[in-house]
Amino acid sequence: MKLYYLPGACSMSSHIVINELGKPVTLEKVDKKNGKTESGADYSKINPRGYVPALELDSGEVLTENIAILTYLGEGHDSLLPASGLERARVIEVLSFLGTELHKAFAPYFGGNAGEAETEKLKSKLGQLEAWLGDKAFLTGDDFTVADAYGFVILNWTSVVKLPLDSWPKLKAYHEKIAARPSVKQAMQAEGLVAA
Repeated sequence: MKLYYLPGACSMSSHIVINELGKPVTLEKVDKKNGKTESGADYSKINPRGYVPALELDSGEVLTENIAILTYLGEGHDSLLPASGLERARVIEVLSFLGTELHKAFAPYFGGNAGEAETEKLKSKLGQLEAWLGDKAFLTGDDFTVADAYGFVILNWTSVVKLPLDSWPKLKAYHEKIAARPSVKQAMQAEGLVAA
């Protein structure tokens, strides 16, 4: 398996899940500015939409879109992605919120277009996620799931945009707890985000 990634981007959620599973993976960093991978490949031939993640399977097939990759990786591992029923639907529900609402709320910051309205929208989405978390250990209950890997990565971005999680104490504690997981530490070190 090969994961095409950008350090700290949503691709890190797939990296974390791969580490949770203990699966071997080759990492290849993508340079969005020049559209090349670190080995010099034209990334548009791997993912025509040009963003990360992309997961090249052992068969040579390439899977794109973060939620699809997380779902694929979680299959057959009930603690990461329940096999069926309401529990599975809850994980997908959180993944959908993260991808379509919270992740999207950061886009103006990364595009340099964030003003007061965008900040208020982001704060609202963070408040919604904190309410969702409530007093649970993880976003959908007692087990760490693929949704928590994605949630952690997005919450990391609050430090990038200089919006501390102090206003959301449950999210702050949740983020700190996940940051301590060996799979997360390993991913952050491999992506050069923290020292080994």
